[in-house]
Amino acid sequence: MPKQKSNRAAAKRFSLTGTGKAKRGHANLRHGMIAKNRTAKRRLVGVVVVAAVDQPRVLRMLGKR
Repeated sequence: MPKQKSNRAAAKRFSLTGTGKAKRGHANLRHGMIAKNRTAKRRLVGVVVVAAVDQPRVLRMLGKR
């Protein structure tokens, strides 16, 4: 049986926590920073856990479920 392949685009965008949940970065940080205030930019920094309704789909793309 051939190896299971992960979706390479998803693998570059998502990573897993220690408990196996998918985490992601925030959008809207690539350009247009001058128009955003400091608080908005600071809120977008860092990573968050993917929403519960999207977890199964993301994990399937990563080849984990």
